[in-house]
Amino acid sequence: MTKRSLAQLEAYAAPGHYAMTAMRIAGKDETGNQKFWVGLSNFLPGGGADWGYEDSPTEKVYYVMEGEMTIYTKKDRSEKIVVGPGEAISILPFEGREMVNEKNEVCKLLVIVNYPA
Repeated sequence: MTKRSLAQLEAYAAPGHYAMTAMRIAGKDETGNQKFWVGLSNFLPGGGADWGYEDSPTEKVYYVMEGEMTIYTKKDRSEKIVVGPGEAISILPFEGREMVNEKNEVCKLLVIVNYPA
């Protein structure tokens, strides 16, 4: 068992993300978890992640702890899903998406991602 507190987490740069802070709570290096990792992401107003992940073999779950996140499921932004506090969105392998915090408050996400097999 490994206990971790917020004070122990270290920020890292997440590729393709902007105006946000990412911190790994649990994973191979942090706690020895071998099948998945868990992170905490804080997106400033206007922060987000560029279109991507069409080539990612991993499953992802984003659980909104505070604020609101808009997920665009098509490159032309014609289809979107808004996820608020207490809600989660599951993204299957190879599903492309763009994320943007369109509200004027920080969006805090719990992120869960499996490691590729």
